[in-house]
Amino acid sequence: MEQTHKDPLHGKTLAFIVEELVRHFGWEDLGQHIPINCFNIDPSIQSSLKFLRKTPWARKKVEELYIRMVS
Repeated sequence: MEQTHKDPLHGKTLAFIVEELVRHFGWEDLGQHIPINCFNIDPSIQSSLKFLRKTPWARKKVEELYIRMVS
């Protein structure tokens, strides 16, 4: 029997979430939705992950945007 999870973040890594947001919005729009330097100044997945992993408030905003995107 397969168990389904209601949490859209279940099983998703931060890297997966950021990659999906970039694929959906692009860096420019993502930086407008969440105005942080790692999305607006020379953006990359690696620099974004480094910042988001040590900045809980920014990670929360990214996760919230992802949830809105998939809902």
